[in-house]
Amino acid sequence: MSSLILLSLTYAVSEFMLMFIKRSKKGSVKTRRDRGSLIFLWMMIIVGFTSGFFMSKPANNFWLGFGLPLIIGGLVIRWIAILQLGNSFTVDVAINKDADLKTDGIYEKVRHPSYSGMLMIITGFSVTMSSFSSFLVLVIPVTIAVLYRIGVEESALLNEFGERYGKYIKATKRLIPWIY
Repeated sequence: MSSLILLSLTYAVSEFMLMFIKRSKKGSVKTRRDRGSLIFLWMMIIVGFTSGFFMSKPANNFWLGFGLPLIIGGLVIRWIAILQLGNSFTVDVAINKDADLKTDGIYEKVRHPSYSGMLMIITGFSVTMSSFSSFLVLVIPVTIAVLYRIGVEESALLNEFGERYGKYIKATKRLIPWIY
């Protein structure tokens, strides 16, 4: 149980750090097109976690055994994606002046690995809540928000990189290698 609390704090602190450190800067941004997707995503995460915790059952080792590896794996994938993007990563949908299309590393497998990692984290936490209701109220709203955000991001990337991004879309899946 203490490992779950530690992972919860790690995830929360890392996301709050990103909110402050990786927000796009006025002078370095070429294009900004968030369309409220960051606020929508955070609202769904907050509502989902709050509702999920109210509907949760006491944690048990069976569900922790499934959830904890998802959380840890998701954190690793999310941070690899963020680190590989470097200065091009922003929490709001923005394209920096010096940004180039990233198609290697983890981005060779999926177009949005940081969201893949986030969805793994969210799914892992919902599984540890030991309740199907918790799973539904946490995973479904966050997934909807992530899919909306991906649409906003892909529109901005298509606008910026044109045919290069179009080819990249055809060559890679959105979130899950070889599947979706």
